[in-house]
Amino acid sequence: MNKKISVLLVDAFTTTPGKGNRAGVVLDASDLNKEQMQAIAKLANVSETAFMIPTPESNDHALQVRYFTPTVEVPSCGHATIASHFARSNSLSMDNGRVIAKIGAGILPVDISMQDGVKKVIMTQGEIKFTPEYDETLRLEILKALGLDSVDMIAELPVQEVSTGHSKVMIPINSVQKLDSLTPDMDSLKAISKEINCNGYFVFAFNEEEDECLTSGRMFAPIAGIDEDPVTGNGNGPCGAYLSRYGRLPDVPMFSYMGRQGVAMGKEGVIEVTVHRENGIPKTMQVGGTAVVAGSMDVILTEDASGNPVARPVCP
Repeated sequence: MNKKISVLLVDAFTTTPGKGNRAGVVLDASDLNKEQMQAIAKLANVSETAFMIPTPESNDHALQVRYFTPTVEVPSCGHATIASHFARSNSLSMDNGRVIAKIGAGILPVDISMQDGVKKVIMTQGEIKFTPEYDETLRLEILKALGLDSVDMIAELPVQEVSTGHSKVMIPINSVQKLDSLTPDMDSLKAISKEINCNGYFVFAFNEEEDECLTSGRMFAPIAGIDEDPVTGNGNGPCGAYLSRYGRLPDVPMFSYMGRQGVAMGKEGVIEVTVHRENGIPKTMQVGGTAVVAGSMDVILTEDASGNPVARPVCP
């Protein structure tokens, strides 16, 4: 086997290369199997690589997208969705429209539009799910692993797992300064992730009233091979549902706000979060933003002595 694959490197939730959250994008992965995709994602070594499969399995979607971290496949990824559909729409000279994509979290729409000369991609996320609030023992275990104490928390809000297709633990704290100074114990977070079967921890705080962004956040997922992810759709989306449920957002049919992430990593990006409510509860979440193509890499797929796929960079 000897396949040459081109991987685009696309920074999501920013217009500045090197900022936001970088994703790998393979525009046509039709001839790749799961093991080959995983090998490419390991070589690309960004938080997620999106593999787009243009040939639909049925007429209810236009394409399939699969997402891989360097170590594991995941059902959904916000920044890799924004990045991959931004790159795909560029390749098709598509400035406006809707694409129905099949991902691990379901068959969901992605909308593309031009606003003031800037291309924006909006991802509709999966079903909103809340787990029961964690008990005090587990709550304190999570806080300790993150380097937090109970006094750092927003007291009336719970530590709780929320999903819009790929669950994250919501940890609301009362200081952006504390947020930016966190140095979690990654081994402890890995151990807790095995216990609760959730790979990510979204720690967030409210910004000052005059800030254009309502929240600042950080997301840690060491068990998925991502100690920290710069700007996370699957963190900010569930966070919007969580804030809506607990009365921290207006009780209106639709409300949008901006979230900031990546500051502590030097990769600041901004994500638009939109909550749609029905009968007073959050029903559907969307996350959106722009992106920029930062580069590309060519990959050769070969096999090792046992027949396992191996991805190697093409030397110039």
